[in-house]
Amino acid sequence: MTAIRGGRLSAWHEKFVVEERYVEAGDRRRLYVTAALLVVVGLVAFVAILVGVLTHTGFERLDQPVEAWFESQVRPETTSAMIVLAIVFGPVALPIIIAVVLVVWIIVARHLWRPLLLAGGMVTGVVIAQVLAPIVQHPRPPIGNMLFGPDHSFSFPSGHVLGTSDFLLITAYLLASRLQRTWFTVAAFSIAVVGIGVQVFSRLYLGYHWISDTTASIALSLVIVGSIIALDTARTVRVPGEAVTGPASQPQRDGT
Repeated sequence: MTAIRGGRLSAWHEKFVVEERYVEAGDRRRLYVTAALLVVVGLVAFVAILVGVLTHTGFERLDQPVEAWFESQVRPETTSAMIVLAIVFGPVALPIIIAVVLVVWIIVARHLWRPLLLAGGMVTGVVIAQVLAPIVQHPRPPIGNMLFGPDHSFSFPSGHVLGTSDFLLITAYLLASRLQRTWFTVAAFSIAVVGIGVQVFSRLYLGYHWISDTTASIALSLVIVGSIIALDTARTVRVPGEAVTGPASQPQRDGT
């Protein structure tokens, strides 16, 4: 009976979780290099910004001038659009959107690996933001500048920007790495960059964050995305002819 259950579990694992793909050795090496660069650049940038915030030096000195510029740009029609973005990528709507994406992805693709990576990356970002905010205790801009109700929580890092960056960048990577079409890769990451930029603009425009908060969130997202790429490469990428250890594997399925 135990052997039968073990066999069923192994078969289920291979059918729904295992997702291997075959690339040349140089391509796999480039994936690892990309992952390492993203982690290093993200960590260095985040530490530099964090030190500036704690010591009121460096990049943090841009906070007040940037905040003043955005305050001068406030227009009723623009405010309405920025509030919509704040709601869509906020702590209520975004988790619902992600949950729907995950469920649809699992049903359509009939595997769990990439949806699990996306979910893991999103949860990691939320945990990091929740842990850092009370430690750094960076106050938000004046309440009078907030255009969508007061927020008395700490502002570093920006949870909205971190969540948006993680969602868009991880999704872009997980789709582009399988399709392996240059045009799609460029389009996916271009959309991600534009989406992140719009969200940064929204948070600064609405008066809830400083430029140091949003930039630090992007830096943290680079670390998370780099880690996802490294984990995904180690777990799924195989070179033709390479010996594979562990459960019997099968080539990657077509589709998303």
